[in-house]
Amino acid sequence: MRSNGHGRRNGHRPPGQADAPVRVGVIGCGYWGPQLIRNFYELPAARLTGVAETRPERLEHVRHRYRGTQVFSDHRALLATDVDAIVIATPIQTHYALARDAILAGKHVLVEKPLTANVAEATELISMAQAAGVTLMTGHTFLYNPAVQALRNLVDTGELGRVYYVDAARLSLGLFQSQVNVLWDLAPHDISILSYVLDETPVAVSARGSACVQPTVHDVAYLEVLYQGGISAHVHVSWLDPAKVRRITVVGDRKMAVYNDVALVEKIRVYDKGVKPPATDTFGEFQMSYRNGEITIPFIPWQEPLKLECEHFLDCVRTGRRPLTDGRQGLEVVAVLEAADRSLKDGGSRVPVEIPQMPAAPVRTAVTADSEALSMVEPDHLLVDALVTLVEPGPQAIEAAP
Repeated sequence: MRSNGHGRRNGHRPPGQADAPVRVGVIGCGYWGPQLIRNFYELPAARLTGVAETRPERLEHVRHRYRGTQVFSDHRALLATDVDAIVIATPIQTHYALARDAILAGKHVLVEKPLTANVAEATELISMAQAAGVTLMTGHTFLYNPAVQALRNLVDTGELGRVYYVDAARLSLGLFQSQVNVLWDLAPHDISILSYVLDETPVAVSARGSACVQPTVHDVAYLEVLYQGGISAHVHVSWLDPAKVRRITVVGDRKMAVYNDVALVEKIRVYDKGVKPPATDTFGEFQMSYRNGEITIPFIPWQEPLKLECEHFLDCVRTGRRPLTDGRQGLEVVAVLEAADRSLKDGGSRVPVEIPQMPAAPVRTAVTADSEALSMVEPDHLLVDALVTLVEPGPQAIEAAP
């Protein structure tokens, strides 16, 4: 195997350090960075080694709150340490350059959503990570949410029947941004959730929107995403709404499910409702048959999705497993966003989603005692199976982007 010159071979920690905490560095201490810093500091499997940030007052806060954590005003100084993994929580436009530097330094990388600002950058990062033998993971946190796992399970098991369509809304008042529009800010959540829940590949998208507050930045947008199997999903995102809404409705021919992430409890409701068209040979052919059955609320134990995401990243670094939200999954979301942006500028025309075909990253040989058993497990299902068990329905300035 090829040495990367940083004391690891193909991205692995030396065998003697297999059980030691993963040394993690975080770049960015703005909006989202502090949440990542908190989680990696608290997780036993990690050791928060350092934080890089350009604003001195934020570094001072980290220094006092997280004792023993080094602080750096330049990310290159952090990369020069013996840190194993880098977490990037900075504005979208900086993701590519920072991730590239980290990969070239032989570090495993977790990049907050979206992975990059365009498809070309995402494709290059994936190729670089594969060549370096390091983990590249995208921070699509909602895919680690037990409620989203439960929603996927409802679709997978056929509980809802054949899916007719999906409707999603992600609305709030702000946070307004000037560097990206509302599509790139909010839609990555729903695009990643829908592809995952439906287990379908997006093939085309159309988008319309408005720039109400800032003349050159869309703050309201409506997307229609068409999937390979023929299902269409509608996504409404807005920075200009009086109420905070985080809702996804999946309508099937047997049942319907509503996922409301804002709800403190009962985040998913399953409605035994439907409609049956009459037989064409009856006199009542214009009278539809409606069904109004029970409402079922699956039991979903609460776990912090970000904590689960961080734990999964550490596990992938230690074992060589492919992440649930790997670079290819991040690439798919960026491809949809790029196509939606083109449609938005073209007045809502349908634009094909062009996802470059990337070879699957090889599963690195784990350095743990049970590495042989781990390497035989399909990576995409490792986390999924664990979470579904929990939710089975029953009676540069460097600052973090939102």
